[in-house]
Amino acid sequence: MNEPQLIRCPRCGASNRIPPEKIQAGLKAICGRCKTPLTSRPALVEIGDTNFADEVERSPLPVMVDMWAPWCGPCRMVAPVVEELAAELAGRLRVAKLNVDQNPVTASRFGIQSIPALLIFKGGREVDRLIGAQSKSEILRHVERVIA
Repeated sequence: MNEPQLIRCPRCGASNRIPPEKIQAGLKAICGRCKTPLTSRPALVEIGDTNFADEVERSPLPVMVDMWAPWCGPCRMVAPVVEELAAELAGRLRVAKLNVDQNPVTASRFGIQSIPALLIFKGGREVDRLIGAQSKSEILRHVERVIA
């Protein structure tokens, strides 16, 4: 008999017990608390000027926002690390990406003058910021201080 799989919700952090029969039957799992679809490997949340408040400022979990642009080489270097952290810290930290070229209002609001910029929010307020390409260990060090 297979044990239920525990999946943490990437939106609210709740632990959800998913029976293996449900997964094998191809049914979609959803969070029991907030009704967000669950996956075993959470995706990054794409945010913009219109949904920034809902996705970041009203999030029950701390949020790390990757401010980037498609033409930015260092942004492309940091992207795989950001994706790894999103998967590793799912349920403890939400990870979002904001394209500064397509969302100038939010980029201006936070005074983004250099990218990549990683902004860390807790309780809807910015609590930390990393500018430029950083190593995974350095990013994790900053994140751990917030989610500890």
